[in-house]
Amino acid sequence: MAQTFTSFLGNSNYNLDRRGKVIPLVEQPQILGHELVGIVEEVGSLVKDLHIGNRVVIDQVLNCVSRRRQPKCEYCASSDSHQCQFYSEHGITGLPGGLAEYIAVPAVNVIPINSDLETIAAALTEPLGCISHALDRVTRSRTRYVINAEDIDKRVRSILIFGAGPAGLLFIQYLYKVLNYDGLILVSEPNKRKRELASCFGAEVIDPQVVDLAEVVQEKTNGRRVEFLIDACGAGSVFRNIHVLIRRQATVLLYGLGHAGVDLSVLNNLQFMEPTLVAALGASGGFRSDGRPCTYERALGLLAAKQIEVTSWITHCYQSLEAVPQAFTSDHLEPDYIKGVVVL
Repeated sequence: MAQTFTSFLGNSNYNLDRRGKVIPLVEQPQILGHELVGIVEEVGSLVKDLHIGNRVVIDQVLNCVSRRRQPKCEYCASSDSHQCQFYSEHGITGLPGGLAEYIAVPAVNVIPINSDLETIAAALTEPLGCISHALDRVTRSRTRYVINAEDIDKRVRSILIFGAGPAGLLFIQYLYKVLNYDGLILVSEPNKRKRELASCFGAEVIDPQVVDLAEVVQEKTNGRRVEFLIDACGAGSVFRNIHVLIRRQATVLLYGLGHAGVDLSVLNNLQFMEPTLVAALGASGGFRSDGRPCTYERALGLLAAKQIEVTSWITHCYQSLEAVPQAFTSDHLEPDYIKGVVVL
């Protein structure tokens, strides 16, 4: 719900007019919800591989493949469908999201859940797909330091993640269990429960409220600082200290959203160190031969195989649409709140 919260609070709005200007929510309200699992209620006459009653994960993005555009735009052709020239997205750009009673999507946007995976866990398919895409974007970038590089001088030896919310917890697991990263992962997180979870998944945790983060990073990395930093929290204050945490020409992955509370002058010292800044959004990653999105299918497979664990940190479950507002007005402020899922 992280991106949903930033949309609700007004920190991010991706519903744009033809000139690229933001359409205020007061002018065009948005039904939120972009992490979608559903049950098929109706199918078109030409759809043969989906049936009423199927549990499904939904790619909420409409792109060239969804719309059967030929030729595909340059972004869809290069597997970057979330940057589609003709992009629109349920729950994000004006189309109704998962908090609507019903939505209609092209059949190729729907992936059946052919396992006993719990519905609340399947709802994490889209966030996990975003993590996969984000780290793929890093791999595709020309960075000085590379995960699992054969040359030790070019290898990422230590990673610092800001935030152990849903994104941070997924990053830890994906790095260790999918990419087989064998170095140090440090996590800066002020919340005790989130630190405990991050520790269970193999990270070394730091409470930035009680220790000097820069000093701990120096100590844990033997003075090198980290070669790879991931912003998984979206707190603007993070940017004040990145330059004292990273090695020169390190990689900084910009994943969190929000970034309120600081001005751009915080980038001065960061720029001086020539890091590679990589921005990532969405779960792009190409399409199967039938048009279905590869990244969503792969993420769903990782969850079904229990390679990535999510149920231990789904802390809140809402059984009706009427119960949802309390997630935004009060529940997310509770110290034990990590992830909320609506199950109807």
